[in-house]
Amino acid sequence: MDILFIADPLDHFKIYKDTTYAMMAEAARRGHALYACEPQHLAWTGNAVEANVRRIEIIGDEADSDRSPWFSAAEPENLPLAKFGAVLMRKDPPFDLEYVNATWLLEMAERAGARVFNKPQAIRDHSEKLAIAEWPQFVAPTLVTRDPARLRAFHAEHGDAILKPLDGMGGMGVFRVKADGMNLGSIIEMLSENGARMVMAQKFIPEISDGDKRILVIGGEPVPYSLARIPQGSEVRGNLAAGGLGRAQPLTARDREIAETLGPVLKARGLLLAGLDAIGDYLTEVNVTSPTCFREIMDQTGFDVAGMFIDALERAVG
Repeated sequence: MDILFIADPLDHFKIYKDTTYAMMAEAARRGHALYACEPQHLAWTGNAVEANVRRIEIIGDEADSDRSPWFSAAEPENLPLAKFGAVLMRKDPPFDLEYVNATWLLEMAERAGARVFNKPQAIRDHSEKLAIAEWPQFVAPTLVTRDPARLRAFHAEHGDAILKPLDGMGGMGVFRVKADGMNLGSIIEMLSENGARMVMAQKFIPEISDGDKRILVIGGEPVPYSLARIPQGSEVRGNLAAGGLGRAQPLTARDREIAETLGPVLKARGLLLAGLDAIGDYLTEVNVTSPTCFREIMDQTGFDVAGMFIDALERAVG
């Protein structure tokens, strides 16, 4: 099968931890042909959605996870997306208008026969922060508003709160405001751009000290291990991009309840891969753009997450 990966520049990958690389390596091991492009390489010609793609091959000793270069690439060529057995949208956020434009082009490609994962409409319809509202039974006290007075009242009610933007990633723009309310006004002004943008406030969950857990759901089924991303030092954020320490661990009963409740719903919507974030017993995000943490779980537990993903992909395309 020919598989096209729409991703960030390949030469920027840190392959020792990159989930897209893990997918590619497993697909290549099974004999699938790999192609790659970036979102800016997509085009609609009036007749079809195509991309300026390069066929790539993984090179070097795969045991060397720091090797560079790790791939070779053929000359680029313009090919219609419908030519590929599967198209994997693996571009990292930010989820800006250009990302939305890419999902519209991918939807057009679907209508011409392309098989795109995750499904473009499903990516676009699932705000990674707001999607939790569909499952309130798993959510800590939360408020989304641009009204400074309501944000102040929420903090006054709960005493210790997290405030964050709706379009951040990797822990960017996440603030904890304790009972003393230190800098609350400045934080609200900055995040809301003086009332022009929505802000999410959540009651602080003390179990963050045990990690912000990434629970992977593949083809509707949970991976049996989560990656607990544990804040270091005085940091409140567990995100790996913010310096958190990743520790793989078996799912708790609550983790599994959350994953088994959401999994079939997400699968039915065309979300082959989702990353559910949980702190303690609470669901905090539903990540559908380019969920990560394959490599950390594989390296620490030996469970073949990439193999589970390619199995699900092969079943999905028939």
